[in-house]
Amino acid sequence: MSIGDTLAEARRQAGLTITQVSQQTRIRESIVRAIEQGDFSPCGGDFYARGHIRSIAEVVGVDPVPLVREYDEEHGPPGGVRAAQIFEPVTPIKIREPGSGRLGKVLAVALLAVVGFGVYHFVSEHTGHSSATTAATVRPPAAKPKARPTTQPTTHPTTVAYPKDTAVIKLTASSDCWVGIDNSLGRSLGQTVVKAGQSATWTEKQAVSIVIGNPPGVTVTVNGKAQQMKSGQVATLHINPKSSNPVSVG
Repeated sequence: MSIGDTLAEARRQAGLTITQVSQQTRIRESIVRAIEQGDFSPCGGDFYARGHIRSIAEVVGVDPVPLVREYDEEHGPPGGVRAAQIFEPVTPIKIREPGSGRLGKVLAVALLAVVGFGVYHFVSEHTGHSSATTAATVRPPAAKPKARPTTQPTTHPTTVAYPKDTAVIKLTASSDCWVGIDNSLGRSLGQTVVKAGQSATWTEKQAVSIVIGNPPGVTVTVNGKAQQMKSGQVATLHINPKSSNPVSVG
C-alpha cells in the first residue's frame, strides 16, 4: 500500500474528512488531497513533503517513521541545503575592472607620494615653529587645583519596548526546521526553512498561526518572552497581538 493510500485509509478509519485534517495540520486541502493520491509536487520540495507526511500521520493516528522511510526510498534520502542557496543568487556577480586599472593605480600611488611629501614638510615646519614658541614662553607651573570627588551615575537595567498591538516573533534554530505562517482565516502567508544556527524574525500586527516542524530543535520568543511548545514533530502557535493573552499553543 502506498503512502497516500495508507494516510487516506487511516483518515477514513479515524472518521475525519480532508477538511478536518487540513484544519488540524494547517496544510491546505489541495495538498492533503494530492498526497493521498500519491502526488507530492504541490508540497514544494522533499523537505516540506516529509513534514506534511509527519503532520498528517500524527493527526490520523499512524506512525510517520515508516512512511517517511518509504518516501526516502522512493525519492532519495534528504540532502543538505546550504543557507547560501536559499538567500544568495545562484550565479555570483563578477565585477570586472576597466582596462586602464593598472595605469590608474600607478597614478594614485604617485599622487599619494606627492601629497605625503608635502604633508611631511608642513608638519616639520609647524612642529619646529611650535617648539621655538614654547621655549620662549615657558612659565612656572601653576598650582594644581584640588581634585573634587566625583560620583558615578546610577545605572538601571534597560528593557526593550515593543510597539503596542504588535507581536515581534523570533525563532532561533539549533537544528533544521520548517516554518509556515497562516492568517486568521487559515490562508497560507508563506513558508520557509530555518537552518541550524540561524534565526528568523517576523513582526505581525494581525492574528496569525505559526506551524513549526521539528519544534524540539527551536527556541521561540514573542515580544521577548520565551514560549513553551508541545513536544512532537509539529507544533502550532496562535498569536493575536491585540488580545490580552496574545499567545496560545495549538
